[in-house]
Amino acid sequence: MVLTGVNKSFGDLHVLKDIDLTIGAGEVVVVIGPSGSGKSTLCRAINRLERIESGTISVDGVALPESGKPLAQLRADVAMVFQSFNLFATKTVLENVTLGPIAVRGVPRAQAEARAAELLDSVGVGAQAAKLPAQLSGGQQQRVAIARALAMDPKVVLFDEPTSSLDPEMITEVLDVMTALARSGMTMLVVTHEMGFARRAADRVVFMADGQIIEQAEPDRFFAGPASDRARTFLATVLRD
Repeated sequence: MVLTGVNKSFGDLHVLKDIDLTIGAGEVVVVIGPSGSGKSTLCRAINRLERIESGTISVDGVALPESGKPLAQLRADVAMVFQSFNLFATKTVLENVTLGPIAVRGVPRAQAEARAAELLDSVGVGAQAAKLPAQLSGGQQQRVAIARALAMDPKVVLFDEPTSSLDPEMITEVLDVMTALARSGMTMLVVTHEMGFARRAADRVVFMADGQIIEQAEPDRFFAGPASDRARTFLATVLRD
């Protein structure tokens, strides 16, 4: 996935400023930075939930479509896990996970249900398949959302602050699933405040502030000594006891 010269504004607020970023196949890139730095907007722009003013975003050399069926296909190839789960409240867990493969990919129902059962087991919520989302904890709902994303067999999975809506005791269970996914070779872009996850699972840490990528480096190098004053100040704040 390649982003070149990407710009996005909300009125007079310039939230993404000439973003250049390349994510290789199988790479796990974790985006960190202060609130309001443009991290979530970056995620949403990649999935075309926010329209960019200029620049290009491409996956496997193909520019992202703007609308219609090609856009639906993009959202199958570039799956997204939201901070607020976004599960369908009136559908069971199993139905939430099978809906996309059946409707977008054209997978036969029996095949989709068998794959969904495997994925739900893999994220530790297989026993909840017949329940509605409201009957699950926040951590369980987010693991269902991850299974739903994986059910599309995506090329890339975007995570937009996936633990920010969770109680502290539920964060670990979701991060464990994400860490296992990272180690499986899935291409991932993760926006998060969880520095432990960034250290443990990222191939590269990207630090954003004021709508710009300030620096990027391997986790060990970044956390040992950021190159910019802005990143050093940020880390001093978030890692303070």
